Amino acid sequence: MESETSRKFSKAAGVFHDRYLPEKGAQLAGYAALMSVYQLEVPLPDRVAIISQKHKRYQKDHWLIFTPKHQPENTLHGHLVFALKYEGVNLSVLSALFKVTSQHALEEIIQGEPWSSYSRRIWFLYEWLTGKQLNIPDINDTKINFINVLDEKLQYAGPIRRSVRHRINNNLPGVQSFCPLIRRTALLDNYIHSHLNTIAKLELKSIHPDLLIRAAAFLLLKDSKASYAIEGETPPQNRAERWGKAIGQAGLHPLSHDELLRLQEIVIADFRYTHPGYRIDGGFVGDHDRATQQPIPVHISARFQDVPDLMDGLIETDNLLKEAEYNPVLAAAAIAFGFVFIHPFEDGNGRIHRYLIHHVLAENGFTPEGVAFPVSAVILDRLKEYRMVLEAYSSPRLKYVKWRANEKNNVEVLNETIDLYRYFDATIQAEFLFSCIKETIEEVIPKEIDYLQKYDEMKRFIENYIEMPDRLVNLLIIFLQQGEGKLSKRAKDNEFSALTQEEVNALETKFSSIFYR
Repeated sequence: MESETSRKFSKAAGVFHDRYLPEKGAQLAGYAALMSVYQLEVPLPDRVAIISQKHKRYQKDHWLIFTPKHQPENTLHGHLVFALKYEGVNLSVLSALFKVTSQHALEEIIQGEPWSSYSRRIWFLYEWLTGKQLNIPDINDTKINFINVLDEKLQYAGPIRRSVRHRINNNLPGVQSFCPLIRRTALLDNYIHSHLNTIAKLELKSIHPDLLIRAAAFLLLKDSKASYAIEGETPPQNRAERWGKAIGQAGLHPLSHDELLRLQEIVIADFRYTHPGYRIDGGFVGDHDRATQQPIPVHISARFQDVPDLMDGLIETDNLLKEAEYNPVLAAAAIAFGFVFIHPFEDGNGRIHRYLIHHVLAENGFTPEGVAFPVSAVILDRLKEYRMVLEAYSSPRLKYVKWRANEKNNVEVLNETIDLYRYFDATIQAEFLFSCIKETIEEVIPKEIDYLQKYDEMKRFIENYIEMPDRLVNLLIIFLQQGEGKLSKRAKDNEFSALTQEEVNALETKFSSIFYR
């Protein structure tokens, strides 16, 4: 068996999963080698490793290039150790691998080096992922140090839960039924170390409370309308205000099944054509063929049979991370994007997904009290990029979902797909979310406050200069904005026909001096 495995591992590759290797004669290593040899039907990791013939270690596009001296032993054990050492933990690949490898083979690996850190990590991960126990006794030697299952130099770790059996610190940022992982990158480290939330809180502290309350109200409505606009909807003012009010309460109620159902009831005003609660049918995002009405999916939702377990895991992971010192933005990316990838509801998933960003940030104390970051407004301005971030998850997974169209022209998933939704790399989503929050703090909120300050100054001038009701004062300022400091002929001939030319000139001059100084 071992010689056959060695022969398979020794094959060189030129193209792997439609990716051309950056060097001729290079060999797959780590997770890529395991995927190739064991023919694992899993999405290709964002970064995969090869062994080069050159003596230079570097990264290029999606490749991690290692030197010949890094060549692992061409065995299951050798490539597993290489993967854990240099690529981190990939739960998707490991889960698929453990389903096709015998317990006996893994027991031999672990018993060969029973106390080594890599053997113990493999042992723990097998039992954690499969729920099965290997025929290996507990480690009772208290002199053996506990080691982390996740290498914090490679991935962001969650709180430690000790497994005495393996002498392992389980620092995975999730639970067995839902555990997205995020790679440590220079960009994310820079975002984390910039302490954006502290900057926001300090800047807002200097704002007059009355102004801050008004700004907060505007920001909530702005975010609510933007969240609907992302879905291509323009809701009535009362629905937008109702959803804005819900966003303003983010973080007040613990995340639960009932809380998610409450949010769906706020989002969906009329359930006559929408099933309330979790789906009882398939789901997809995409179009229908005009001629046949057959589904053309760009994203296929989790099987409805898996939704309760996945949502249990998502809620449990949210509770786990909020009790830990896990970065709130990373947690928000894992929870919010995990939710929208699962797509548990028939409708309303997108808006609740963006609400969950607010929820996780608020419950972890990242956002200033009483102020919601209008992340949806930034996302709306960066809609193309947002869709690319969603597709970065969805597109690679489509080919691993076997489905057929049912009588409702919906999708019916035919294979086991739960791992696609509970074990994924959320690095791209985390980097995008951090960039949106940075833009919100550094640009959107200051602009909103600056506008309100200028509005108040203009309003005071008008009230002291001309006696008119608040309704007309507001309308006058709006018209001046629309005309970039000039009143239109229509405004002068209708609503403000009573103004003299001298008054118009004074108003226009003052507006320009305030808003364009």
